[in-house]
Amino acid sequence: MTRNVDDLSLVQACRAGRTEAYGLLVRRCQDRLFPTILRLMGSHEDAQDVLQDAFVRGFEKLDQYHGDSSFYTWIYRIAVNLALTRFRRRRLGGVLRLWGPNRGQLALDPPDQSPGVDPAFAMEQAEREAVVAAALGELAPEQRAVVVLKDFDGRRYEEISEILNIPIGTVRSRLHRARSQLRDRLRSLVEDADPALPDVESVRP
Repeated sequence: MTRNVDDLSLVQACRAGRTEAYGLLVRRCQDRLFPTILRLMGSHEDAQDVLQDAFVRGFEKLDQYHGDSSFYTWIYRIAVNLALTRFRRRRLGGVLRLWGPNRGQLALDPPDQSPGVDPAFAMEQAEREAVVAAALGELAPEQRAVVVLKDFDGRRYEEISEILNIPIGTVRSRLHRARSQLRDRLRSLVEDADPALPDVESVRP
């Protein structure tokens, strides 16, 4: 509740002309939002574009924020729905930019090279993320969304229903189908990949 009140006070300050307050809200949310939008969009560039547009739209719609939820939850819904709209348009256009500039190189963060990090572990983690992201990229947008929101972000069925504006029963059925397809795709990807990659069970979301 305290954070919600704090969020509302920052929004009210922004409405009063102190736009730097919105910058603080953005800084609080952007790093938490980015992994979700990256999984939905499949590339850093697209995820950054969606986040930027989401915060612009949030600023334009500040009058609609009343403090019933945290600002993060409110902007999360805007960003997720914007990402889904963009992704659907891109799929309809026949363009799926899951992969990076070099064929076979996924557009994900490079392994953590900071001191104290085991290089072998970092590489294995990057490979696992690449396999999962590739499988996610082949799902339909609606199925991809429920998997990301439920299995990666830990959202409740009721929250997903509200965010995506679909019945809870539809959330459950989409998630069941998506998980089934994801398991099949992960199995296929792992079998076709380098033997050093982890097995299917270890890369399940």
